[in-house]
Amino acid sequence: MTTTSAPTPATPSRTRRVIAITLAIIAALVVAFFIFASLYADWLWYDQLGFSEVLLTQWVARVVMFVIGFLGMAVPVWLAIQLAYRLRPVYARLSSQLDRYQEVVEPLRRLAMWGIPIFFGFFAGFAASAQWETTWLWFNGVATDTTDPEFGLDTGFYMFAMPFWSSLVGFASAVLLICLLVTALVSYLYGSVRIGQRELRISKSARIQLAVIAGLYLLVQGASLWLDRYKTLVEPGDRITGPGYTGVNAIIPGQTILAFAAVIVAILFFVTAIVGRWRYPLIATALLVVSAIVVGVGYPWVVNTFQVQPNRFTLEEKYYQRNVDMTHEAYGVDGLEQQDFTAVTDVAAGQLRDDAATTAQVRIMDPAIISPNVRQLEQYRSYYQFADPLDVDRYDIDGVSQDTVVSVRELNLAQLGNAADWQNSAVVYTHGYGLVAAKGNDRTNEGDPVFIERGIPAAGFLTDEGNFQPRVYFGEYSPTYSIVGAPEGSDPVELDYPSGGDGASGEQKTTFDGDGGPSLGNVFNRLIYALKFQAEQILFSDYVNEDSQILYDRNPRERVQKVAPYLTLDNDAYPSVVDGRIVWIIDGYTLSANYPYSSTVSLTSAISDSSNPAPRFALDDINYIRNSVKATVDAYDGSVTLYAWDESDPVLQSWQKVYPSTIKPISDMSGDLISHVRYPTDLFKVQRTILGIYHVNDARSFYQSDNRWQTPNDPQEETQLQPPYYLTMQMPDQDQPTYSMFTSFIPAATAGNARNVLMGYLAVDSNAGSEAGVKSKDYGKLRMLVIDAETTVPGPGQVQNTFNSDPQISAQINLLKQGQSEVLNGNLLTLPVGGGLLYVQPVFVQSSAGTKLPKLQKVLVSFGDDIAFEDTLNEALDTLFGGDSGADAGDTDVQPTPGATPTPGATPEPTPEPTAPAEPTDAYQAALQDAQQAMLDRQAALEKGDWAAYGEADQRLTAAVEKLIALGEQ
Repeated sequence: MTTTSAPTPATPSRTRRVIAITLAIIAALVVAFFIFASLYADWLWYDQLGFSEVLLTQWVARVVMFVIGFLGMAVPVWLAIQLAYRLRPVYARLSSQLDRYQEVVEPLRRLAMWGIPIFFGFFAGFAASAQWETTWLWFNGVATDTTDPEFGLDTGFYMFAMPFWSSLVGFASAVLLICLLVTALVSYLYGSVRIGQRELRISKSARIQLAVIAGLYLLVQGASLWLDRYKTLVEPGDRITGPGYTGVNAIIPGQTILAFAAVIVAILFFVTAIVGRWRYPLIATALLVVSAIVVGVGYPWVVNTFQVQPNRFTLEEKYYQRNVDMTHEAYGVDGLEQQDFTAVTDVAAGQLRDDAATTAQVRIMDPAIISPNVRQLEQYRSYYQFADPLDVDRYDIDGVSQDTVVSVRELNLAQLGNAADWQNSAVVYTHGYGLVAAKGNDRTNEGDPVFIERGIPAAGFLTDEGNFQPRVYFGEYSPTYSIVGAPEGSDPVELDYPSGGDGASGEQKTTFDGDGGPSLGNVFNRLIYALKFQAEQILFSDYVNEDSQILYDRNPRERVQKVAPYLTLDNDAYPSVVDGRIVWIIDGYTLSANYPYSSTVSLTSAISDSSNPAPRFALDDINYIRNSVKATVDAYDGSVTLYAWDESDPVLQSWQKVYPSTIKPISDMSGDLISHVRYPTDLFKVQRTILGIYHVNDARSFYQSDNRWQTPNDPQEETQLQPPYYLTMQMPDQDQPTYSMFTSFIPAATAGNARNVLMGYLAVDSNAGSEAGVKSKDYGKLRMLVIDAETTVPGPGQVQNTFNSDPQISAQINLLKQGQSEVLNGNLLTLPVGGGLLYVQPVFVQSSAGTKLPKLQKVLVSFGDDIAFEDTLNEALDTLFGGDSGADAGDTDVQPTPGATPTPGATPEPTPEPTAPAEPTDAYQAALQDAQQAMLDRQAALEKGDWAAYGEADQRLTAAVEKLIALGEQ
């Protein structure tokens, strides 16, 4: 007798399964915790800022839309599969090939019957979730009280309802098409649909199911065709956006016919489900396709070719006028005031007497050039930095408005080098310090800015007003995150500002006492942020205490974008001191691409210029824009405040219903804040793009297109447009100067051959006033000077060419370039003064190597065909206008900057009395004239090829330059 041992139980296999399942659960929990940590950190950030409603609304909306999208796709697909399977013929005779298919499919049938709907449901859910804003905007859309000129519908239908219905129709089409496909597939696999012996056999149940789904699909297509009628009003055409004669009389009627035809074909499919005749709906479907080609393509082509083209203006005039009127309304240029302007081009003494207030505020300090000067004079330590270019603003000083060039002193942790460990980067170097402000219309003897607020500690007119908070925890260059705050009585660890002279190690410390970020007072929050920033030090550092806060997402534009995701923000956030606090002011726009009969503009191309060469936008092609919100971000505690600047904007009204209580009314704005609000740059750029074509008001002028304009290129960046500039000035129809923004126009280029002469000059009143809660009635008023075509006024490019080619000016510029120097031309400003247009351009000189500090040395001015080139703007104007312009510029009494920058922490030295600039000697003037003449002779000899004369003139030039250098050293 033999025995055999029992088989060993397969325990290792079972153990491996348990381990695998355990590891999978642990991995899932880890992933879930990371997702939770990210969501919880977002919640803490929004909750601390007071905008938790925004995040909660987004979460709820996305979840609701995902569920709707998931169920809207999964349930019909599941139902279609179940019906096709359950109603299959039980005793169907199948082919051997279908038998093999079923053998493969059957083991996976149950999984597929649930997996396919879930698979498509997830895709549909995520797609629907991405459309939550469209749905919420439709649900909360408001009436605009403006109707379209074709159907008479409120324009709110096009901006709020039509995008939703389009998305819904597209979603329904996708659901029905997938249902049709899976029904046909299941019916074929299980014998409800049989193909063979040149015939198609369909069971009754499959016939009913397929016919009903096909009928529903055609009903949806009929709804889509009906909706397409309204879409024609926002679709760009040949010359205009919106339907012209062909669209109104051929395309829209054709779409109406096709919509009804689709409904009829759908009814025939429903009849087929009952009577079982496929011939009629199939023939009707074929006829529908043919009709779509004939009615949708052929007939419009005939109308356009044989009616419209031979009589275009007669037939299209009404529709061109619609486009002009609706475009003006959509871009807010319908209130444009145009004035015919016959420009004076002759100069005379005293010509600027009536424009003295304008010339007194001409900005000669170019914010795009003088950043190195500000950095050299005001940086103090390498770990500070200033924006480049600087910003512009204005302040009321002793009752007089002063245009200024401003910037905030922010941190630059990249300069810490080896000292940039976690403690220094996150705990010690937490904030910048102070705002620097310089007069825009003045300079020192050395050509540097004249500061009116500067220094560490801060000193100047802002500090003198008291209650000034100079610390900048939230700025454009703030660190990724900082940990601040400590119990009362603790020794401060944050570096406030350095004290002592260069090389001294003294420093002042401070502790943040605001409410600027989520709390790190408990271990759980520390763990969340340690995971978020991948920094274990947050969890274990002794510098993190029960009163600690973590500051992050500190860029002002980023903070506003997160709390107001429906806004498109202006590219230029600028700092101002409002009620003793440094705040960032950001303009927010509401946009739409669905305003009827309004022409489309690309934001990227409209806003791109030499000051902002490559902007990017989520919604680029638009045909409606409003500056609906003014936002502020406090530079100390990061608090964000949104103000409804354009309360009549229907898009803003709709979003206020989506996010109630997040936007404050304009009545809550202080007078100091309103005094620093300005007309936004990006909006003005879009409007000038539109007005290049739509400065005309009637259809005939628009049709003839004989007076189209364009923005000139920047004379310093010939491949980029010239940006608009802010300036305090007075237009011809204004009683007094006001803070404004301006741009100019030249004729539109044809095949690249543009004439660089001025055709138009556009300015907008950018002064919002100074009364609390009240916007100035003239704010935003667009004024355009239409320059008489019979008067030739040089454009910016032509003026720059004149400056560069004038022999006498070229001689002086070449002298400025002697040695290791280079010349930088500043912004070319255009002012409507003296009955004509005055050009002003500051000229800076800087070293071509080493430390490059641009110094303002000369000012170029031009009026008509006359030009002048002098040391100051005031001298240049007097020279240009016969020895006395009749007005004084801001640099009339050029005086040096008051002493050196005070040592941080030290008592500032008294400001020395201004000294008058020394008059040049007769010998110096003679040497300068000799140099100029030698340069002219050398150039003439070069053009003639007379090398002997060229060498002789070059020797005279060298001698004159050497004499000038010797005299300058005396």
